[in-house]
Order: sequence, then C-alpha cells, then structure tokens
Amino acid sequence: MSPRRLNVGLIGMGEVAQLIHLPVLEALPEQYRIAAFCDVSPMLLSAMGNKYGVDRLYSDAGELARDPDLDVVLVLNSDEYHAECAIAAANGGKHVLIEKPMCLTFAEADAIIEARDRSGVKVMVGYMRRYATAFEEAVREIGKMERVHYARVRDIIGPNAFFTRPTSHTLAFGDIPEALKQDRNARALKIGVEATGLAPDSPYIDLYRFLGGLSSHDLSVMREALGMPLGVVGAKYTVTDGYPFLTAIFDYGDFSVVFETGVDGQGRFDAHLEVYGIGKSVKVQYDTPYIRHLPTKLTIGETVGETYSESVIRPTFTDPYTLEMKHFHEAITQDRQPKTTPEDYKNDLILFKMIIDALK
Repeated sequence: MSPRRLNVGLIGMGEVAQLIHLPVLEALPEQYRIAAFCDVSPMLLSAMGNKYGVDRLYSDAGELARDPDLDVVLVLNSDEYHAECAIAAANGGKHVLIEKPMCLTFAEADAIIEARDRSGVKVMVGYMRRYATAFEEAVREIGKMERVHYARVRDIIGPNAFFTRPTSHTLAFGDIPEALKQDRNARALKIGVEATGLAPDSPYIDLYRFLGGLSSHDLSVMREALGMPLGVVGAKYTVTDGYPFLTAIFDYGDFSVVFETGVDGQGRFDAHLEVYGIGKSVKVQYDTPYIRHLPTKLTIGETVGETYSESVIRPTFTDPYTLEMKHFHEAITQDRQPKTTPEDYKNDLILFKMIIDALK
C-alpha cells in the first residue's frame, strides 16, 4: 500500500527553503506534494512559484494557514514570526514543522502547545541533527558506556557563504517592504528583552538570539545523548571584530561538558559531540548542512588490553533532513508522537536561561 501523500505549504522561501526543504520534498514524491508558498518578497514568491509550478502563492501566512487543501505547513521564516505562524497553521488544522529555534520564550512555547492540543495536529521542531543515523548510533554506543567521564560539544563555523556560493544558487531580490523590516527588528528586541529580563542594550540579547540559532542544534544533541545538566558552572562570551564566541561548562554531577561555539572568518565547519568513558570514546561529527549529502560520521575509539583501535563509521549518505521528513510523515500518517516535540524544545529554553544567568 502506498503511503498517504501530504500537501505541503511553505512559509518563508529563503536560503534554507531553496537549498534544503524544497529539494528534500521533491525527493520524497510519494510522501509529499509541494502545494503552496508564502513569502513577504513579492519577486521571490513569484520566481519560486514559476520554478516549482506552484500557483497558490500567499503574501500573508495567515491566508496560507487557512488554505483548505493543505495538510502540512513548514514554518521556515524568521524566528520572530515562528510562534505566530505555527499557531495559525495549527488553528487551521495543519500539521506543522518549525525550523529551529521553535520560538524564544516560554510563553510562545506554551501557546504553540495549546494550539496543537486543541486542534489535534502534530507539531515537530526541525532538529535534523538528531535524526542523523550516525547520531542515533552514537546515542546507543554512549548508552553502553559504564560511566561517562567527560564530554565536549563544539560548533565553530565560518560564514555559510563559504559553502553555498561555490555549490549552489539561491534567489533574493531585496524587495521586502521597509515597514516589515522595521517590524522584524522591533519584534526581535522585544522578544530578547522578554526572554532574558535584560535591558535592551545588553550584549547578551544578541547572545540569546545566537543560542536560539546556531547553538540550539548542539544543545539539543547534548540533551538527547546525555540528558539535562544540573546547571552551568561558568561561562564566558566575547565578540571580537564582530565574531561571537561562547564557552560554557555544564555540570552533570559526576562529570562536566564543555560547550564551545562561535563564528569566525574561516571556510570550515566543525560541529561535533564527543563523549569520553574509561576505555572508550564516541564522537559524532557533522558537516555543513548546506551541502546536503556530506555524510555525518561516527568515530569510536576503544582500548582492549594494550590495543587501541579507532573505527570511523559512515552509516548512510541519506541526509538528516530527509530522515527528519520521513519521520514527520510517519508521525502524521501513523499517529505517532514526533521525537522533537515542543515540550522537548522547552528544555533548550531552560539551557539558554542557565547560560545567560551564569553570565549575568
């Protein structure tokens, strides 16, 4: 029996939609049909509609959410609007996948959960790294360890343009109305102040947005592999020549986890989780998601007697985004709970707060 095909509407037609979500949806024709687009750039909306043969084009996310022929909505626009768009889609009876960060405040998270439960739909957070086969195997290997002694989580990358410009072409037209740009900036500041309780000019407002962006992937991976920490022992945040770096030490009781993240000017992508036991270490290494079929690798180091061995395992070339969308389809059609739920995401808001409180 063929799987049920779901009609999908996308909110936000920017780089992530163009390089990732649309090609993934095209590669899963039995599961998904690309049916509607929404964007605040009129020229981009028209161009993407022409490219994909989509004529249901919306400049207002609320209108797309009310489209009676859609089953699923992907919320891919700027995170200041994630909660509003997800709630509108759920209220319209649509299943929702929200790119990270799902939202930036507990109030927004609770509102999304309330709309989901009231409407009886599935809501899933786009934490694709947790769907990578190498990561799932790493979690199993970590679970076999008698005791964890130490762990490191690192995400230090260069600008995305290093990876996107030589390998792909994306469209952008610069025709977003000025009023909408100002609205986005105002929302960003308001949400940052509400989430942190800090003054609008605090440098940690920008850090909080950074945590919601790049770092939410890493902290989510850390949680699934090791659970929630007891707290943050200490943290240091610096911005030098415009490049942000953060180091934090999480307290896990019997061991600690060092979290290192930042952006510099180099064309490389170093994102990994490494866990150290007594005679075994497990490392999962991610590459840039913007070159979609670069494999996620698992490295296991082990000492038996006098022999140290190291295995580098590439379980599959199937990218985490594709695995994520397959999981979402199964959750919808087989009435299962997704792994990365809004409740799961709220734990990352707790970790953001731990880091900000340690810095304060």
